[in-house]
This record gives sequence, C-alpha cells and structure tokens, in this order.
Amino acid sequence: MHIVTGGAGFIGSNLVAALCADGQEVVVVDRLRQGLKWRNLAKHAIAGIVDPDDLPAFLARKPRVATLFHLGAISATTETDGDLVARTNIALPQMLWDWCAAVDVPFIYASSAATYGDGSQGFDDDASPAALARLRPLNLYGWSKLAFDRRVAQMLAAGRPRPRHWAGLRFFNVYGPNEHHKGRMASVVLHKFNQIMRGEAATLFASDREGIADGAQSRDFVHVDDCVAAMTWLARNPQASGLYNIGSGTARTFLDLTTAIYAALGRNADIRFIPMPEDLRGKYQYFTEARMDRLRAAGFDHPPTSIEDGVRSYVRDVLLNAEDPFA
Repeated sequence: MHIVTGGAGFIGSNLVAALCADGQEVVVVDRLRQGLKWRNLAKHAIAGIVDPDDLPAFLARKPRVATLFHLGAISATTETDGDLVARTNIALPQMLWDWCAAVDVPFIYASSAATYGDGSQGFDDDASPAALARLRPLNLYGWSKLAFDRRVAQMLAAGRPRPRHWAGLRFFNVYGPNEHHKGRMASVVLHKFNQIMRGEAATLFASDREGIADGAQSRDFVHVDDCVAAMTWLARNPQASGLYNIGSGTARTFLDLTTAIYAALGRNADIRFIPMPEDLRGKYQYFTEARMDRLRAAGFDHPPTSIEDGVRSYVRDVLLNAEDPFA
C-alpha cells in the first residue's frame, strides 16, 4: 500500500485520486472533522483512514508499504502556536523518517517555498547545510519546514540511517481542486472566483514596497496536477533522492492570475486594490520563482501548466460545477 498523511487535504487528496486511479491501494492519515474534507475523498476507493494519533500504533504493526508520502502539516502561515507547529512539522516527520529508514520504505515529504523567506537568497533548492543556513523564513510555518530540511541535511552529513529513497518537496503557490476547506489559506484563484461569483470586484493587496506596482507582486503559481505528477514520478524513480522545488519555473503577477480567472468566466476584469493586512506586513513574499534545474536534471520532464490553461480548467471543469466542485 501507499500511505498519504494529510491525504484528505488539498494536495494530499489529489495525490490519493491519482494513486487510486492507477489501481494502487492507499491508506489516508488525516482528520476529517465536521467540514467538507470527506468530499475530497468521496470519489475514490481508499483502503482506509487512520487518525494521526493512531499512526504510531498502525506503523508498529509493520504494514507492507510501497511509499510513505508525508503531506500532513500545520500549513497556516499565520499560525502562532510554536509548540503545536514544532510537534507537527518537525517531530512528526522525524519519527516518520526514522521509521522509513528502519523498515526500508521510501519517504517523500512536503517542505515549502516559505523556507526561502523574502527571496533575497534566491530560490535554489540547494540542500547543503551551508545553503540552508542562509535562508531566513518570514513566519513560524516557514521556519518549521526549514528546520526539518536542515535536520535531514544534518543526518545525511553524519551518516545517520536514511530511507533508501527520499525526497523533500518545496511546493510553491499551488492551486486547483479540493481546497474548499482551507479557508483563508486557500489559493488566490478560489478566493477571487468566490468574490466574482458574489457580484463583487476582485480585490488584490496594494503594494507597500517602493518600485513594485499594485498587483505586480509575482509568484510561481503551480497547478496541483503538476505537483502530483512530480510526486508520482519520484515514487517511480528511486535514483532521484534529494530536495526539490515543485513549481512552474516562471513567476507571474497576481494581475495575470486574476485576469485569467475573468477570462475563464468570459467576463471583463474588475479589479480593485486594498491595503496589505497588518498581520502580513513584513511577512509577505513579493516574488517567488522556482528553480527547477535539479528536478529536470534528475529526469522529470512533465511540462508545466500555464496559469491560463490551469485556471481555465479549474474554473470551468470544477468550480462552476456547483453540485460537486471536487476532484
């Protein structure tokens, strides 16, 4: 079987869908609670769901596992509970790394582009201890992801036990189906789509940096299908252990993205700018662009989805299906 932690979440449920479509047996580790997360899994024949608190006991039974995909995390960039984040984003992946190393199971885990902070050090997925030490994340979430990346580098340098195949994935700005449960942390595409469908103008944050125009803030927007393609490719290619960026490789502006939403809806753009929220000032990335050299050099040749194509398919095929907007 494959184990997917966070498998009812956004990226995780899309991975689960792809694995199930391929005829694979998939165990999801997640909490469904009272929201819509169960609908992210409703169309797929999963082998079971394990509560995260029961995961150690489940693993202690030594199930036969093909790959452990660890996507579960405290992912809110505004989270302030350091103890909760440390337990979930540092201690838990350490436990899973050690288990995979002990029982010879490949381990693929989610890092984040939030590790790059304001981008002043670039966006090179260099996994050396020196390169990792130069990064300065802007929030607790980014720090926790970097802390585990650094721990991996430390263990490798010290010759500690490791999974026979491992990969850390620095996801950039992911958008696509199954993100309704994420609330404020959902993609700009979903937020702007909802605004437009309510009959409102699409709002974007005004720039609070000199030399950057309103709406010209740029991110590497990557469709979740491209992320799934990278993860499933890595699972099939055990020679490609390492830390890898997962993005499109091209920065696009928030204006580009919002214009693509209006185009997908067949409407004229109506965009207005609002002040940057106080809790994001000084913590907001103004530019991200994944360097994809290492993953491409390893052999991954899946072409990136343009935001025009990705937004069009997300809006028309998923979001406009009011009765069942889930993948």
